[in-house]
Amino acid sequence: MAIHDFTSQRLFVEAELRTGAVLEATDEQFNYLVRVMRMGAGDAILVFNGRDGEWQAKLADVAKRTCRLVIDEQTRGQTVGPDVTFMFAPLKRARLDYLVQKAVELGVRHLAPVITRRTIAERVNLDRMRANAIEAAEQCGILHVASIAEPQRFEQVIGAWSSERHLIFCDEAAPISDPIAALAALRSMPVAVLIGPEGGFDPIEREAIRALPNATALSLGPRIMRADTAAVAALTLVNAVIGDWR
Repeated sequence: MAIHDFTSQRLFVEAELRTGAVLEATDEQFNYLVRVMRMGAGDAILVFNGRDGEWQAKLADVAKRTCRLVIDEQTRGQTVGPDVTFMFAPLKRARLDYLVQKAVELGVRHLAPVITRRTIAERVNLDRMRANAIEAAEQCGILHVASIAEPQRFEQVIGAWSSERHLIFCDEAAPISDPIAALAALRSMPVAVLIGPEGGFDPIEREAIRALPNATALSLGPRIMRADTAAVAALTLVNAVIGDWR
């Protein structure tokens, strides 16, 4: 049996969900449901808010510009992904969109932009990141939407690093070794995965990370990857070894 319904449309909403609740669709939601998906009164959709699980709802009172969602019954209880924070040097627009979408699909719980010395795209549109995170969550069936932190300078992040979370540092200069073996020792603990900018970390930054007592330098093999590719590779390894794929 499938772990969830792959055929129904899914929609993220902000409101609390309970049987009998009636939600007013936003203009954007109305446009998507009625004009794009061609749904009408009585059609069913799955909704979630990241807190109350997933619920079946039906469209009602469909008019030219408005409609309502009537909440029926819960289809799945609330779950969250593994306790993984994904930290990354921001990329240019299209590639940042891709990176956020894939990180959400891979189940990360938090997204944290980090401004490094070699970061090119220092300005981050958090609203756009949020929209991409929501769209990815709607499409891939997860019930939580990753939180998004304000961008921070690298020095701030490392200077305030907590001993309670292990840092997985993706470093092309790390010795070629077995990444699975390196990750296996980190099971059952919160982790953060850090991906640097296209030009790699500055030597001073690399040194600062290696000085942390709870950091592991992880090689992703003999090839130099683009930052968005490295993110997918690293998060795939984390899911397979210490995440929710086991």
